[in-house]
Amino acid sequence: MLKKRKMKLNLNLPRTNLEVQLHKSREKRISTVNILQQVQEIFENEARKDDEILNEIHNGDAGINNFNLDLLESNRIFHLSDIEKLSIDYRLRFLDSTYFKGEIPYEALSKIKALEKEQQISLKGFKIVAPSKLFKLENADDPLLFAPMGNDYFYLIHKWGNDLHPFRKLMMWPFKHLENFIALLLVLSFLIALLIPDGLFSPQQTTTQFLMIFFFAFKWVAGLSIFYGFKKGKNFSSAIWRSKYYNA
Repeated sequence: MLKKRKMKLNLNLPRTNLEVQLHKSREKRISTVNILQQVQEIFENEARKDDEILNEIHNGDAGINNFNLDLLESNRIFHLSDIEKLSIDYRLRFLDSTYFKGEIPYEALSKIKALEKEQQISLKGFKIVAPSKLFKLENADDPLLFAPMGNDYFYLIHKWGNDLHPFRKLMMWPFKHLENFIALLLVLSFLIALLIPDGLFSPQQTTTQFLMIFFFAFKWVAGLSIFYGFKKGKNFSSAIWRSKYYNA
């Protein structure tokens, strides 16, 4: 009888309400009156820090960051030559973040704050790799945010936006160097010469005549390209990847 009575008493115990226990746990740490004030202060501090970082990105001066190398991820460290090759291959610009006119995502701010907290420094001198249309270039789809480390090394902080078109590297190949562009003009002129029907200038076209047609086709294509290039202020990727000018 005694055992049955104990079991009955145990079965009638009230269940534990987790929300109530959570409130009790919080009351031991801070009163309900002060919780809103504390949360508001935290949000204001975070917003102030975000504004400081955005101001540094858009208006900051160039500088070098003294990183603790032991706390960095080695796969995020890149030399200037690596960035140069990427920029030339895909016709991108590598410029100070002050020229960037796109929106900086919150994920980038979060990573900057986390890195600053880990390194115990305030980052400065941000650089961005992106297509020229995303920069506020002076008149003369996939940004990468870097922080300079010194000695032409840069630390990749964040990448956002859409990936580049899979054929962008191929499409931008002719604009990497002058030699690439001349090669494109030669191939294009050769194709134009092939499209001209035999017998247009004589009953039977000779090799010499074909070469003459190819030469005139090259002059025509090259002339149009030079006119368009001068008119639009275009230049090759190897010359503009670090230029802040639109018509560099």
